[in-house]
Amino acid sequence: MISKNELRENRSVRAILLNVLLAAVSLFVNGFGIYLTIQANIGVAPYDVLNIGLSKTLHILYGTASIAVSFTILVIDILLKEPIGLAMFIDAIVVGKSVDFFNWLHPVPKAESLLSAIPMMLIGLVIIAYTQYTYMIASLGCGPRDTLLVGLAKRAKRLPIGVVGILLQGSVTFIGWLLGGPVGIGTLISAFCAGPIMQMAFQSVHFDATHVKHQRLQDSYKVFCGSRI
Repeated sequence: MISKNELRENRSVRAILLNVLLAAVSLFVNGFGIYLTIQANIGVAPYDVLNIGLSKTLHILYGTASIAVSFTILVIDILLKEPIGLAMFIDAIVVGKSVDFFNWLHPVPKAESLLSAIPMMLIGLVIIAYTQYTYMIASLGCGPRDTLLVGLAKRAKRLPIGVVGILLQGSVTFIGWLLGGPVGIGTLISAFCAGPIMQMAFQSVHFDATHVKHQRLQDSYKVFCGSRI
């Protein structure tokens, strides 16, 4: 029987594998949330503007574009010497391909009016928020984008992290728009509502993301090699 502390702190190979599964399932469902925000058909979140813009320009799947963007950001995170965890690689691969899967399955048609589009967008954001919670409790690292934001905020000492986030998302949205990504009211809803919705979701399950101690990749490696951390 695995203890809560062993699972929470990824002290054993079994604990890490269970949390990898938790992160993978969470991120797969997260992809469905993103799929809904796209199907709302009123503009998408900043990074999705970029992903869809790249997919249109290069004639590739959304997931392939998402993986390319994620791994590019992951390289930047490494160059910034930010902590890297196993879940970052899972995030980079699973989310984009999950969206591709739901695009192929096509369980929800695109919204044809604001009356259906806005609720669809908000439901998608709620799903994303709760799956962020279940993904983060795996304690195997944050996503590449969140890590990049923190890394840039550390270096832009005179700017609050909120301002850094706005500048980063604004730049991503602009580049994506130039590539043909869909920008609209949904982009604004995502930019201004995703944070508060996530905060409410975390509060509803009494979760404080700042208390999570994420395991770095090298520490996961030590566990697999039988070393003590």
